[in-house]
Amino acid sequence: MKTSDSIVIIPTYNEKENIENIIRAVMALEDNFNILIIDDGSPDGTAAIVKGLMETDFKDRLFIVERSGKLGLGTAYIAGFKWSIEHGYDYIFEMDADFSHAPSDLPRLLNACRNEGYDVAIGSRYVSGVNVVNWPMGRVLMSYFASKYVHFVTGLPVHDTTAGFKCYRREVLETIELDKIHFKGYAFQIEMKFTAYKCGFKIKEVPVIFVNRELGTSKMSGGIFSEALFGVIRLKISSWFRKYPQKKTA
Repeated sequence: MKTSDSIVIIPTYNEKENIENIIRAVMALEDNFNILIIDDGSPDGTAAIVKGLMETDFKDRLFIVERSGKLGLGTAYIAGFKWSIEHGYDYIFEMDADFSHAPSDLPRLLNACRNEGYDVAIGSRYVSGVNVVNWPMGRVLMSYFASKYVHFVTGLPVHDTTAGFKCYRREVLETIELDKIHFKGYAFQIEMKFTAYKCGFKIKEVPVIFVNRELGTSKMSGGIFSEALFGVIRLKISSWFRKYPQKKTA
């Protein structure tokens, strides 16, 4: 039984230090969010913790999809999007498990889509300066200028193009042809925003403070950045030859 119109998708791989705390923090919010965990075969027992909470504290509000092995962030979210659409959710969120995205910001993203008329709300690190805590300066600069690079190449009018903290109205995910989204890492986040923009959806950046994880291990790698670097060029070129489905007008 669906108990909310809003669901937060949280992909996990070896997040046993964070998973129960992040679930409880989201569930404590007044907006009554549901949560979908997409676990890629975590050997540390992350899925078992989630299933225990499903049986005890959060029946009908917490769900899990278990996959065998690390299949990539992008494919995890695509699986979550399809599950959420099939189960009738109207507002579908992306969020990390490690508290780099503050659960208290979820209602602000929801408000932008539910009450302000936007189709996509992005928790943005760069729309009001640089709001990043505890990242090495080199990584801050790399992330910041990566977004500038994406804007320059694609024309996407978004300050934080690689942000992974977002709310979508269901219509966005039903329209943008999820099976044509190909990238898996940082480039996945760029491709989703670019495709939503090309389909005519309204995007708002909501300023948030991004805090580097304190527990667990980062999944960042050089390959993820190289995918974004070269993927952006391929994304722009392919857009010249693709007809994007458009947002339905009332």
